[in-house]
Amino acid sequence: MPAKRSPARRPTMKDIAQRAGVSESAVSFALNDRPGVSEITRDRVRRVAEQLGWRPSTAARQLSGEGAATVGLVLARPADTLGVDSFFLQLISGIQEVLAERHLGLLFQVVEDVDDECAVYRRWWAEHRVDGVLVVDPRTDDARPDLLDELGLPAVVIGGAPDARHPGLSTVWADDAGAMAAVVDELSALGHRRIVHIAGLPGLAHTERRIRTLRAEADRRGLAEVRSVTTDYSDAEGAAVTRRVLQGRVLEGEVPAGGTVEGGVGEGGSRPTALIYDNDVMAVAGVAAATELGFSVPGDVSVVAWEDSALCRMVKPWLSALSRDTVEFGRTAAKELTSLLDGGPARAVRVPVPRLISRESTGPCGAGPSGD
Repeated sequence: MPAKRSPARRPTMKDIAQRAGVSESAVSFALNDRPGVSEITRDRVRRVAEQLGWRPSTAARQLSGEGAATVGLVLARPADTLGVDSFFLQLISGIQEVLAERHLGLLFQVVEDVDDECAVYRRWWAEHRVDGVLVVDPRTDDARPDLLDELGLPAVVIGGAPDARHPGLSTVWADDAGAMAAVVDELSALGHRRIVHIAGLPGLAHTERRIRTLRAEADRRGLAEVRSVTTDYSDAEGAAVTRRVLQGRVLEGEVPAGGTVEGGVGEGGSRPTALIYDNDVMAVAGVAAATELGFSVPGDVSVVAWEDSALCRMVKPWLSALSRDTVEFGRTAAKELTSLLDGGPARAVRVPVPRLISRESTGPCGAGPSGD
């Protein structure tokens, strides 16, 4: 196991005092805009502080009664997809429960991409804004763990498999592979041979795990017409992809059981008899789109949603879905972070595998327009 990097050192008031040639008390007076130093000294201290990249410490403000300890969470996703995503609302609810018990605040920010997320971590670290961070949406090629190791910022990665390269980071993860295998087992037992997985964002570790598992399960069962299509998790894309696959078209970004489709949209093979959606919002939108095209659920096509929620029980038919306690998932992640802040060791914690709840939207492979 590689040795953990020494965390980068933050500049202190002592460093500023040495560089400016004044006492630490004079630095404190100058930076806090208090009387006791001349304007010339105040200006010199501030210039040195800027050169060194010094920022005021939130922890110091807390000790003086001027602030509260805080942990951070940055989300690099399209902002317009968050309002309908029940997973993150429940996850944050669980996180907040634990943080409130410890009188810790949650600093939340939405950014465009991972580069922007890394810039936020650097800024928070330099400004002493947070004591630790919760990291979501692990990537297959992820720069964030190396950065967090470099900064020495306590962190819990939510949804990533344990990584021996970063022993200082805790991980809370679910077995996406086991959940996907359970869904394929169920659909295969119902006679479905043509399955489309309408997946989430490409490049996310859990998206890739689900795609790989679907491919492996299809190969094991000899299912040649099984494929995945990545989306942005939105209802709009969920509906659009549903229309196209039910019209027998191949989509850009589609990943079949046998490999990757290259090129754009073209005529595809047979229509699927089952659809697996990576969240509840896309599944509900998909059912509406299928109905508009004249397909019945589950008579012509069965539907499974990855995240169970009230939405799955507010449509007709009720949706079969993978269920897990997402609020508890958030609680577990927050507890692991507070343990790190208390000096505890980094750990990899596995939460229960999501459980498939079969409802009205799944049934035997029929003989309708899309059936065998």
